[in-house]
Amino acid sequence: MILMVAITVILAAVIAAFVLDLGGSVGQEAQAGVSLEVDNSAEEVQVEVTSLGNADHVNLSTSDTGSNWDSSDAEYLKVGDTRTFNASTSGGSPVHLENSGTISAVAVINESDTETSVGSEEWNFN
Repeated sequence: MILMVAITVILAAVIAAFVLDLGGSVGQEAQAGVSLEVDNSAEEVQVEVTSLGNADHVNLSTSDTGSNWDSSDAEYLKVGDTRTFNASTSGGSPVHLENSGTISAVAVINESDTETSVGSEEWNFN
C-alpha cells in the first residue's frame, strides 16, 4: 500500500512538472552553424555563418596573441557573413593572423548571456 502511494506521488510530481513547465527554466545551449576552412597554401582562414539556430549572433576569437587580431571585424556575425583572415600584407592591408594558432566560433544568446563554442580550427602557415 505504501509503495502504491509513493508511486502515485512521484507520478503526480512528474506530470505537474510537464504541465507547469517547471523543467523549462533550465538554460539552453546556443546553437549555430559555422563553416571554418583553412587554406595553408594561401595562408588564410575563412569563416562563414551558415545558420543561427537559436543564437542571436556568432563571435570569433583566436589564440593569436599578436597585436594584429582585430576583434571588431569578428563580432556580431549573422547568417551569410563571411570573414577571411590572412597572414600576409598584400596590398598594404594589415596582417590579421600569426603563422599558427586556433580560431574559434562562439554562438551567443543575448537574453540569457549564453555562449557556446560551435566550432574551432587550427592553422599552421609555417
